[in-house]
Amino acid sequence: MAETTVIALPPLTRFVLRGGEAAISAFASAVGVDLPREACRAAEHDSRAALWLGPDEWLLIASDREHDAIELYLNSVTAVVSGSTVDVSERQVGVAIAGDHAAEALNAFMPLDLELAAFPVGMCTRTIFAKAEIVLWRRSPRSFHIEVWRSFAPYVLACLDEALLEYGA
Repeated sequence: MAETTVIALPPLTRFVLRGGEAAISAFASAVGVDLPREACRAAEHDSRAALWLGPDEWLLIASDREHDAIELYLNSVTAVVSGSTVDVSERQVGVAIAGDHAAEALNAFMPLDLELAAFPVGMCTRTIFAKAEIVLWRRSPRSFHIEVWRSFAPYVLACLDEALLEYGA
């Protein structure tokens, strides 16, 4: 049986992108990753990912060292196309949970169906975990990426640690 691990991720660059049809293509070109058009899906290219959060809203996640370049690219888009970008890099933190009991640990504090058929690899959603709003993204059959507001991160980590006690983790 593989161990289930929970780790706080290093700093990442995060932007919330909002816009209509013209902005979608322009943002995708500027940041080098397609913005998913299917509900609750993520797209990745190299070290960047775009998560669909709503009909005209995406969360862009990239390495911390790319922040300035991405900000410059996005500002060049919004200078000519109607759309908006908000830097949420400092507001949120990432948490990774991986292993045989990752889904069970998550389900201890939220009722979302995490069976692979219902929540496949590449799916993402905004949801409530215990009393905290999170964005949950399935990265592989046994691993998830959680985005949570910085002030709620210790609470979410403590909940996950508590849930994993049942499995001897």
